[in-house]
Amino acid sequence: ACTPLRHGAETMSPMRITVITGGRPGARFVRDLVDHASASPTPAEISVIANTGDDISLWGLRMSPDVDAVLAALADEPDDGSDSVARELTALDVGPQWFPVTDRQVATHLARTAWLGMGATPSEVTARLAERQGLADRGVRLLPMSDVPVETHAVLDGEEQQQAVHVQQWRHELGCPPATRFIVAGMDRAAAAPGVLEAIREADLVLLAPGDPVLSIGIVLGVPGIRDALRGTSAPVVGITPELDDLGPSLAAVGVEPTADAVAALYRDLRATWLPSDASPADALARV
Repeated sequence: ACTPLRHGAETMSPMRITVITGGRPGARFVRDLVDHASASPTPAEISVIANTGDDISLWGLRMSPDVDAVLAALADEPDDGSDSVARELTALDVGPQWFPVTDRQVATHLARTAWLGMGATPSEVTARLAERQGLADRGVRLLPMSDVPVETHAVLDGEEQQQAVHVQQWRHELGCPPATRFIVAGMDRAAAAPGVLEAIREADLVLLAPGDPVLSIGIVLGVPGIRDALRGTSAPVVGITPELDDLGPSLAAVGVEPTADAVAALYRDLRATWLPSDASPADALARV
């Protein structure tokens, strides 16, 4: 937790901010929010709820790309981009070769896989990785949306029949071809991870980061209990409109036009206030 700052004899209570995020744009927004909060005289406790619908197992390793995107965005030491492991796998013709990975990411995936194999939950694994990055010292708590494995697949029309491919393969190898729908395997068994619902209910402000409303933020809101918690929170709910240029394929699959109004309509039941895609964390905090 963030240590309250003292102004003379007065102690200022931290503002409790909860962010729902997914994808690299969301991770960048979280980084900017944390930087802004660190420079502000008003202390903040920031809970980040990350999409785990992009999770995938490759090369025998369990990967959680959206959780790792937040960890990378808040890292004290940026990833140097070395990819000797990926290049050696390519040289050995060990697939898949479409998923980008650096050596540092491989270390994270190895640690996650080992800890899960020893019985740790995804929440416990995420907490250990967050501790390694010193997130608590910056007033940040990182939570996966669920401890139940959930994976998103795109359903594609084939010459003879439909086929489902993992959303990571759909993006990285296939280039986001038209999908008829998305299937979220495991969502019927999912439950919010420990601390997630409390982070929403007890927040002073809830932010919807600028992520894909179908494949990032939308997956988080699909976890039983999370959308109800957002409807019931007394905190303002503020959404940052995502950049729409890259969202056409995912929005088309659910019959939504790539416009700010159409995206906002997906969250109509949350009574959220929407800010433009270039809004800063300061703009969002001004809504409290």
